Amino acid sequence: MRICFIHPNYRSGGAEIAGTWPPAWVAYLTGALRQAGYEDITFIDAMTDNLSEDDLRKQLKALQPDVVASTSITPSIYAAERLLEIAKEEVPNAVRVLGGIHATFMFKQVLSEAPWVDVICRGEGEEIIVELMDAIRDGKWPENRRDIKGLAFLDGDEIVATAAAPTIRDIDKIKPDWDILEWKKYIYEPLNCRVAIPNMARGCPFTCSFCSQWKFWRDYRIRDPKLVVDEIEELVEKHDVGFFILADEEPTINRKKFIAFCQELIDRDLPKKVKWGINTRVTDILRDEELLPFYRKAGLVHISLGTEAAAQLKLDQFNKETRVDDNKRAIQLLRDADILTEAQFIVGLDNETPETLEETFQLCWDWQPDLANWAMYTPWPFTPLFEELHNKVEVFDYSRYNFVNPIMKPEAMDRAELLDRVMHNYRRFYMRKAFFHYPWRGTGFRRRYLLGCLKAFLKAGVGRTFYDLGKNNYWGPQSKDKVKFDFDMDRKPAQAVIEDWESAADRAAQAKAKRQSKDNSFKMPPEEAAGKQAAAAARVCGGGDQQMEDA
Repeated sequence: MRICFIHPNYRSGGAEIAGTWPPAWVAYLTGALRQAGYEDITFIDAMTDNLSEDDLRKQLKALQPDVVASTSITPSIYAAERLLEIAKEEVPNAVRVLGGIHATFMFKQVLSEAPWVDVICRGEGEEIIVELMDAIRDGKWPENRRDIKGLAFLDGDEIVATAAAPTIRDIDKIKPDWDILEWKKYIYEPLNCRVAIPNMARGCPFTCSFCSQWKFWRDYRIRDPKLVVDEIEELVEKHDVGFFILADEEPTINRKKFIAFCQELIDRDLPKKVKWGINTRVTDILRDEELLPFYRKAGLVHISLGTEAAAQLKLDQFNKETRVDDNKRAIQLLRDADILTEAQFIVGLDNETPETLEETFQLCWDWQPDLANWAMYTPWPFTPLFEELHNKVEVFDYSRYNFVNPIMKPEAMDRAELLDRVMHNYRRFYMRKAFFHYPWRGTGFRRRYLLGCLKAFLKAGVGRTFYDLGKNNYWGPQSKDKVKFDFDMDRKPAQAVIEDWESAADRAAQAKAKRQSKDNSFKMPPEEAAGKQAAAAARVCGGGDQQMEDA
């Protein structure tokens, strides 16, 4: 049986300015299939190769696969749906499969707007894809599709979702097939070397209101650090990878295993051959102050911090359970350890104003991270924060849900002004860094890395790809009155999805009414109530003093 995986051709003007990223998802799925005995597997990276529809048609005609499968994050969903439509036209007998986070949560929307999708794999895919391929190979598809957990499909006019598949308990058995990728294509711009995105842990015990990763992976599981380093050693020695980013939401959360991971890298002398970066929380940096030099010794050179906001009010709204002052302290500690820092800010909510954007810039400059990123709030339609704000969402063109387009319209400003003020922050920050910091601060690797980052920004700026500026007709403050976002306003939520949202709103209202009823029947002292509320918040989002030591 011939299986063809395709990565959809979608670009946003966001993360890809730093390099050409390897689609790790296909390596993990292919690895599971190879362990199950499947060998005839082909991968087409339509994004990296920038394939046209005609190119894709030619390759599918030549391959004649039995299965065509793709993935989708929210902004790439239409590209993924379209490539499967092309597959229907060119290889009509092939089973068309879609996975990924958007299809997992929005399967009713996808099946309503793209009925040519034969089946959706919902959630963690390694075990589901093997069971699905077995059914197709053994001639049990589509008759036995209701018996396979973790699927969604159309049966006539009915949208069917089978029971959720369990999460993978023994993730140490996961062995990605990195050979499926053509590594010469995947380059990290700042260091001009090959880049990989391995995975050490899955899941996140925190429930930040704007994030959906904790919902997708469900429970937190971490791999044996030695096995992860085995994988990285293979990437370095066999595929000449010089930089990697751990795909984990927060790899430092399990302190004991993160330390073991770093020690394993040091013991194998890998920091001389490969450098790496992570995303993590400010609280973990404060917790590990004394360990930061050790992390740097292990090759950790870049940390992206979820500072999220300069105003405490926004941190509370995001359920971050951190304080503004913590951000400044964490950045200083990382600077002292010679680890480059990237501060992440979320902007563009309904309460954004020119003053709050200015505040993020002034505090950011006071903190002095090496890099800064102002990401537009993107209301993922399957997050708790969306449930609070969905009545204010006007744009359902998911292709623009990419952190760079202002999906929300603040009450105090229009979208063009919001974009212009964000660009004003970028211009000031990186011009000052370019002239007064990057060429003169530090020597050797640090200076080379920062100048490489600046080069990547300039390259994207000159090409007008950064922040979709070319598409949005933005050329600077003089053009803000001519900005055109051209959202497809004909895109609307499917009726089945609207019904789900209404049901969720009803459940939330009923729960609120029950809480109010209990509150009215017994009023505890204000001090005790505040203490219980704070403790509950810490348990929910992990912002308290305790961190996971072992899973």
